[in-house]
Amino acid sequence: MTNDLMTNDQPAVDALIIGQGICGTFLSWYMWKAGLKVIVMDEHQPFSATKVASGVINPVTGRQVVTTWLAEELMPFTWQAYQQIGKDIGAGVICQKNIIVFPPSEQMRDAYDKRIDEANSYIKNLPAGHASMLADMVFSFYGTAVIDPVWLIDLHTLLNGWRAILQQQNMLREETFDEGLLVVRDDSVTYKNVTAKKIIFCNGVNSFSLPWWKNLPFVFNKGEALIVDIPGLPADNIYKVGNSTIVPWYNSLWWVGSSYENNFNDALPTPIFKQKKLQELQMHLKLPVTVVDHVASLRPAVAVERRPFVGFHPFFPSVGILNGMGTKGCSLAPYFAQQLTENFINQKAIDPLADIQRFKRMLRPV
Repeated sequence: MTNDLMTNDQPAVDALIIGQGICGTFLSWYMWKAGLKVIVMDEHQPFSATKVASGVINPVTGRQVVTTWLAEELMPFTWQAYQQIGKDIGAGVICQKNIIVFPPSEQMRDAYDKRIDEANSYIKNLPAGHASMLADMVFSFYGTAVIDPVWLIDLHTLLNGWRAILQQQNMLREETFDEGLLVVRDDSVTYKNVTAKKIIFCNGVNSFSLPWWKNLPFVFNKGEALIVDIPGLPADNIYKVGNSTIVPWYNSLWWVGSSYENNFNDALPTPIFKQKKLQELQMHLKLPVTVVDHVASLRPAVAVERRPFVGFHPFFPSVGILNGMGTKGCSLAPYFAQQLTENFINQKAIDPLADIQRFKRMLRPV
């Protein structure tokens, strides 16, 4: 990056974005599409939360089989967003799937039946032809149900494709962010030889060690998954057997997960997770399963309400955040990246349930 990015009287770029996970990718893309000048700073991390995620956007969640927050709006929105960014990187990054569910108990079977009886738009009965086809592959102890539609995101293609454009446009700095080199003013920031109107932190768990965000009510949870080979399992569907979700992965393999651990000692994969998932797969599948890899990562979430952190600091207006998506990053990140971009350009309001201003009291400097 050359020194012409530095001027004495005007920020040379509109935004310096820290992190190129799902949040940083969509935020930089929306800003770029809006004609803003952006620099993304990102240290390559092969096991970031985004890179080991399944990429599933599922409109249904929980033991009560309820529709997720904003699902009716997010499902069409995310389809369009991923289609559009895919065109810009020259690759398809979203496809439609369904989830064939094999409930782990009679109570869960009843929960799905209840939603079907209520004519839930996402819960359906499995067609008889599919049931007979799967009978030789999966044990169905408590019947079946289908969640449809579900989107599946090719996260590796998305992240790598957008990174290539950032590099081509001279918008990427592949380095570790050093908080000590940042100078924050009310109307701009300076980092090394770059000045920007705003700095926006999209760097996952690393955001919450910074002085601007350390008082937020965040929690870290650990997610683990297995990468397995299951010869003969049709890749047209996603499967939920017991407490495991089986998702088509790369090179004809499958992603199996996930966990949501609040108590952990480190970010490394654990033998107990591998053992439990293998036992569950062997209990439900009639097909052989071979473990190829075992991955884990930490992801930040909001401790009190499970809503993300979006917006600009109430006392340091040149410092922003887009983070805390938890397990819903693939659906929430595009939606709130667009909101944050529109807020940056024309001060359009951010959804109050996600706006960082709701934590103004916690963020007040001491």
